[in-house]
Amino acid sequence: MREKVVLAYSGGLDTSIIIPWLKENYDCDVIAMIADVGQGDDIEAVIEKAHKTGAVKVIVEDLRHEFLHDYVFPALRAGAVYEHKYLLGTSLARPVIAKHQVEVALREGATTLAHGCTGKGNDQVRFEHAFQALAPELKVIAPWREWDLKSREDCLDYAEKRGIPVEASRTKIHSRDRNIWHLSHEGGELEDPANAPLDSTWQLTRSPQEAPDREETVTIGFEAGTPVSVDGQKLDAVSLVELLNEIGGRNAIGRIDLVENRFVGMKSRGCYETPGGTMLLAAHRELEALVLERELMHFKEQVALKYAELVYFGLWFTPLREALDAFVAQTQQEITGTVTLNLYKGNVTIASRESEYSLYRTDLSSFTMGESYDQKDAAGFIRILGLPARSRALRNKRTAHQEITK
Repeated sequence: MREKVVLAYSGGLDTSIIIPWLKENYDCDVIAMIADVGQGDDIEAVIEKAHKTGAVKVIVEDLRHEFLHDYVFPALRAGAVYEHKYLLGTSLARPVIAKHQVEVALREGATTLAHGCTGKGNDQVRFEHAFQALAPELKVIAPWREWDLKSREDCLDYAEKRGIPVEASRTKIHSRDRNIWHLSHEGGELEDPANAPLDSTWQLTRSPQEAPDREETVTIGFEAGTPVSVDGQKLDAVSLVELLNEIGGRNAIGRIDLVENRFVGMKSRGCYETPGGTMLLAAHRELEALVLERELMHFKEQVALKYAELVYFGLWFTPLREALDAFVAQTQQEITGTVTLNLYKGNVTIASRESEYSLYRTDLSSFTMGESYDQKDAAGFIRILGLPARSRALRNKRTAHQEITK
C-alpha cells in the first residue's frame, strides 16, 4: 500500500515543485493541505494547481479566526515583539498550520508530513517542533534538506522543465509570506543590507509620500486585553484586523526593515508590513500603561521578551509558553477600555486613552497640591531609600580620612 504524505501547500514556488518531486523520489500519494490564514490567494486556483501537479487530494482549512484568536491575540496581549521590531507574523502562523497538518494526517491515515522550508530558515524548526510535540510518530520529509536544488533559480529551472506555472520569475525573485497579520519580504535587493528596499517591494502599505496629507483618527476598544471594536463598532477578529489593515495601509503604517538573528545562528534581512498589528500594539501598550501597577508592568516587559523568543524559535507547543499565557491572562483582566490613535504618513501617535480600571488619579498627579498626597511624607521615603548610598558614602569618607592620616 502506498504511503500517504501530507504537504503544507501554498502554491508558491517551493511547494509547487515539491509535489512532483515527492512523487519522483518517494513511492507515495501526496495530500495537499492548504491553510487559509488570510494570505489573500485565489483558493480555487491553488486547489486546481495542486491537483494538476499531482496531488491525489486537496484539503482546505480556514484558519483565519483560530490564527488570530488563539495565536496572534495571545502574543498581542503578551506584548511580544522580536528584537524591538518584528511582530512575529510568520512565526505565529506556523504552529497553527502545523497543528492542522497533523490533524489532517491522522484523519487521512497518512504516515508522513512534508513542508517547503529551507534548511537555513526558522520555519523548519517551527513546523517540525510542532510535529514532534503533537504527533511524534509521524515521519517528516524536508525536500530542501534532501534535493540538489541550491537556489530559487534552480527551482525555477525545475518548474520550467516540468511545465509547472509559478508566479516567481528571475526578475521577480522576492520570497514573500502573507497572512492576515502581516506580509514579509526576503531575497532580491534585500539580501544586501546596504540596499534600501525598492518601492515595488512594498505591497500592503502606501509610502509616506503617497499617504494622505491629513491626519486620520481611529479608536480601538479592548476587553480583557483583546481588541473587540473599531470606532465603536463591535467586530469579529477577522473583520477587525482586515479593517485596521486597510486603515493603516493607506496611512503608511507598519513598515519595518530588520536585520534579525535567526534561531539557526545566522543573521538575515527582511522587510515586514504589519499595518493593523502596529496600531493594535500601540493601543494595547497605552491601555496597559493606564491600568497596570508599576511592578507588574515592568515584570511583564521581561515576560514579553521571553514570549517573543519562544514564538520566533518555534517553541509554541511548550509548557513554558502555556505558563506564560497563564501569567499574561492574569495581567489582562482589567485591560478594558478604548485608545484613540492619530495616523499620519507612517506615524502613530496617541490622542486619548480611557478605562474604568485606570490607576491614573488626577488628584495625585496634578501640580495642584491637594489633601490626597502629603508632600512631607517624601522626606522620610527618600531617607529610607537613600540609606544604603548614605552608608557607603560615610564608609568611603572614613577610609579616605584614614589614608590621609597615615
